[in-house]
Amino acid sequence: MKMIVVTLAAFVAFLAAGPILVLATGQASLEGNWRTANRDSIAIAPEPAMHPEAVVQVYAARAFSWRGVFGVHTWIAVKAAGAPAYEVFEVLGWRARYGGSAVRNSRRAPDMRWFGSDPDVLLDLRGEDAARLVEPIRDAVASYPFERRYGIWPGPNSNTFVAHVVREVAGLEVELPVTAIGKDYLARGWIAPALSGTGVQVSLNGLLGLIASLDEGLEFNVLGLSFGVDFLRPALKLPGIGRLGMS
Repeated sequence: MKMIVVTLAAFVAFLAAGPILVLATGQASLEGNWRTANRDSIAIAPEPAMHPEAVVQVYAARAFSWRGVFGVHTWIAVKAAGAPAYEVFEVLGWRARYGGSAVRNSRRAPDMRWFGSDPDVLLDLRGEDAARLVEPIRDAVASYPFERRYGIWPGPNSNTFVAHVVREVAGLEVELPVTAIGKDYLARGWIAPALSGTGVQVSLNGLLGLIASLDEGLEFNVLGLSFGVDFLRPALKLPGIGRLGMS
C-alpha cells in the first residue's frame, strides 16, 4: 500500500512539475488584465494585398493568465485567393457563458498576440494546397458539435474545436502541441485518427487516453495533461512545458 501511495505521489509531482517550471521561468503569469493586454499583430502572416494566393494557417499561443501555466489557445486562419482579409476561426468561452455561440468567425489579424502571448505558426499552407482546403474548413467549422458548450478542462474548448476541424478536413494534418489541453476531447466516440493522420487515438472524454502514431509518437493523456515521446523527431513532450528536443 505504501508503495502505491509513493508511486501515485511521484506521478502527481511529475504532472505538476512542468506547469510549475513554466510559472517559475516567466513563460506564463498568474496575473493579467485582459482589457489592457497586448493584442498587436507580430507581422508573421502574409499581407493579403501583397500575397493574393490562398493561405491556410494554424496558430497557438499561451493561454491568458493562469491558464497559460498549463496550456495554449489555438485558432485557424484562412484566406481565399484574392480575398482582401483573413477569416479567423476560434472558440471563445465567454460567448457560450452568455448564451451565444462559442465559435467566432472574425476578420482580425491572424497573427495577433493572444492577450500578451506571441503566437507560433503550427501550419502554413499557401497556393493551391491552401485553396483546396478553404471551403472544407468552413464546412467543418459549421459542423462543430459543441457550439453552445465550453469547458476549460477537460473540454470542449478552443483546442477541441481546432482538433475537430483538423479531423474533418482531409489534407489538413496538424500535430497540435501537447500543451493544447482539450485536443483529446473527442467530438464523437472514444476512438479517432490521430490529428496528423498517421496513427490512432483513444480517449475517454479527454481525461484518459493514448495516441500512437508516426508523427506524434507515443502520447499519454492523464486528467487532461499529456506527456510522451516523439521518436521521428526525437523529443520529450511534457505537461505545461511542451516539447524538449527537435522542433
